[in-house]
Amino acid sequence: MAQSTDILRLEYLNIPENESGVKTQRYKALLNVPIKLNEKDEYLAIGGEYNRFDMGYTADLPFDKKEMIRFHIIDFNLGLIKKWNEDWNLVTILTPRIASNLLDGIIKEDFFMNASAAFWKEKPKADKPFRIVLGLTYNSTAGVPVPLPLIHYYRRFHPDWSFVLGVPKSNLKYHLDKRHSFELASFLDGYFMNLQNDIVLDNGSVASRISFNTLVGSLGYQYNVTESISFFAIAGTTLIQEGKLRNKERGEVFLFNKDPNFYIRTGFKIGIF
Repeated sequence: MAQSTDILRLEYLNIPENESGVKTQRYKALLNVPIKLNEKDEYLAIGGEYNRFDMGYTADLPFDKKEMIRFHIIDFNLGLIKKWNEDWNLVTILTPRIASNLLDGIIKEDFFMNASAAFWKEKPKADKPFRIVLGLTYNSTAGVPVPLPLIHYYRRFHPDWSFVLGVPKSNLKYHLDKRHSFELASFLDGYFMNLQNDIVLDNGSVASRISFNTLVGSLGYQYNVTESISFFAIAGTTLIQEGKLRNKERGEVFLFNKDPNFYIRTGFKIGIF
């Protein structure tokens, strides 16, 4: 289902101020619409996602911070789910993206392109249900713009316990009952965005991009209204957190955020699993 297995998702993230003097709030809205193409269980998935970042700084940085206050990420998702054989489905996804502070409308440098292709197999009715997703994802907004592995292995190995091993997320989940579940998780989070007006540092370096990257360890709770509708809350810490200014060649120009901090996320979702 496009870049996410969610049909609808509303989410709020808060990373309070850390020792680097940086705080972050993110508001996310996502909608994917599956359209059945034929009787072979082939689907076209059309959707979009919007993220707004509000940044705050108390540190004395050697440049004007007005370029770094608010950022917008707008994704347009087009996906195809096709039956490959009796066991495997092929999922292909194309995601044009706008990622920028959008101070002066939309310009050419605000556009990026992401794409993914993966094979998906699952046995939800097995004695120990499992799901496997194996593929590649190309993200032009990643630090290294080359295809990267996409791995997801889920297994319900006990009536009360399940786990996910993969990239970008792994977890161990305890299912108290059909309504309540708790999880320990580690996952990657982050974005790469355009700065419409270059930031010139005292040493003459010029920044035209900005990146945020985090590795998070967390404890989560989920309340299931139905099998596919749920509310969730996540609290944890950013084990690794980096905010960097970068040049047009993606090289590091200035590290302005390097300290770990609390990570709090909550929201509502309707998903396919």
